Amino acid sequence: MHEPSSAAQSVSSAAGAVPSPASAASAADRVAEQRDRAGGQPRATVFRDVRPFGAERPVDLTVVDGLVSGSPAPRGAAIVDCAGGIALPTLVDAHIHPDKTAWGEPWVVRDPAGSLAEYTAEDVKLHHALRTPLHERARRLMGHAVAQGTRAMRAHVDVAPAFDLVGVEGVGAARGALRHALDVEIVAFPQHGVVRKPGTRELLEEAARSGAVDRVGGIDPIGFDEALDEQLDIVFGIADRHGVGVDIHLHERAATGLRSLRAIIARTKALSLQGKVTVSHVFCVPGLPERELDSLASELAEAGISLTTVAPSSDLVLPIDRLREHGVEVGLGSDGVRDSWSPFGNADMLHRSHLLAWVRAARLDEELEAAFRACADGGARLLGLPVVDLKPGSPADFLLVRGECLPQVVVDLPRRELVVRAGRIVARDGEPAGH
Repeated sequence: MHEPSSAAQSVSSAAGAVPSPASAASAADRVAEQRDRAGGQPRATVFRDVRPFGAERPVDLTVVDGLVSGSPAPRGAAIVDCAGGIALPTLVDAHIHPDKTAWGEPWVVRDPAGSLAEYTAEDVKLHHALRTPLHERARRLMGHAVAQGTRAMRAHVDVAPAFDLVGVEGVGAARGALRHALDVEIVAFPQHGVVRKPGTRELLEEAARSGAVDRVGGIDPIGFDEALDEQLDIVFGIADRHGVGVDIHLHERAATGLRSLRAIIARTKALSLQGKVTVSHVFCVPGLPERELDSLASELAEAGISLTTVAPSSDLVLPIDRLREHGVEVGLGSDGVRDSWSPFGNADMLHRSHLLAWVRAARLDEELEAAFRACADGGARLLGLPVVDLKPGSPADFLLVRGECLPQVVVDLPRRELVVRAGRIVARDGEPAGH
C-alpha cells in the first residue's frame, strides 16, 4: 500500500479478466496457481486512490499475485482508478441454504406452517414446484452473493430421502462454476431429521464418503428427532470415519438446548474433533445469566466449538462479544433466502451486518464497526480463512463503496461498485464481471 503515484502503466480495463477456477480455498493456493498460469511472471494491479476502512487520506493499493504488496508496483502493472472509494474486506456468510432458494423465480405463494415437520413438508412442495434446475438456482443466488461482496460461504444442503443427494450435487456444481470468486463449504444437512426419517443416515454416510461435502449436520436431537444420543452418535460417527467436520442446527431453547449442547461438547472432546465442530443458531445461549454464560463459553472454547447466528431478533442473537472474550469463534449467516420458510432474505452480508447492528441496538461507531467485523473477521476465522486487513501480505479480497466511514457504510448500505477477489474484479455495480 502506497501513497498515490503514477509509477504503474494505465490500462483501459484493469479487471475485465477473472482468474481461472481454483479448487483450493486458501489464499496461498490461489497465489500459487496464479503464478503457474502466468508462467512465473507476477500479476500486478494498482488500485489507485483507495481509502482502506474509510481512512481519511487515500492511498494506492498495490496487489501482486493476489496479495497486497508493500513494495512499489512492478513495471507494466494494471491500474484501476478507485476515485477515493472505501475499500472493505469482502464478507463471509457462515450459514446459508442455497439449495432451497426461489431467488429469481416467479413469486411463490406460501402455505401456512408452524412446526418443523410442516416447514419440511413445504420444502418438498417447493422443490417439486420450481422448474429451474437446482444447480442453476443455487448458482444464481451464490453469484448474487458474490456481487454484493461475499467471498466465502458455508452452504447447508438438505439431505433426505425426498431429495436424495440432488442438492449436494447441485450446490457442488454451483461451487465449481464460481470457484474463481467464492470459497464454499458444503454441509450435508438432515433437515427432515436423522433418526425420524429412515434412509437419511445412509445418505449422510454416502455424502461424506464421496468427498462431496465438507461437513455433516444434525438438527434438534431432542426436540425434533427425539433421539439425543442416537442422532449425535450417528452424526459424529460419520464425521470421525470420513474426516469431515460437523455443523448442527440447534433451535432448542432453555434446558433442552443446553442438554443437547453439552452432549455435543462431550462428543467433540471424546473424538478429538476440536476445531471441526460448529453449532448454528443455538437459541439456548442468549439470555443466560452471566455466570452461566461465562462457564458455558469456557467449555465451548476448550472444545474448540464455534457458533453461528443469523441475528433473527434481539432475544435470539448470540452474545458475540462475550463469547469472543472466552475464545469462542462466532460467524454470521443469512440463513434461508426467499424459500418456503420465508419470503425474505437477500444473501447480502453487508445488509446482514446492518441487521445485526439493528437487533443489537447499535448506536456508537464502535458498535456499528463491530457488527461489520463479526461478518468479515468472525466468518473468516470460523471457515479457517485468513482475515483480510488490507496490509502487506493480506489477501486482496475487498469491496469498494462510496461513503464517509465504515459505520456509515453499515447504516447506509451503499452500492458495491467493485468486488475484488485475489486482486481481480469479479463484480461491478452489483453484477458479476465477465468470466
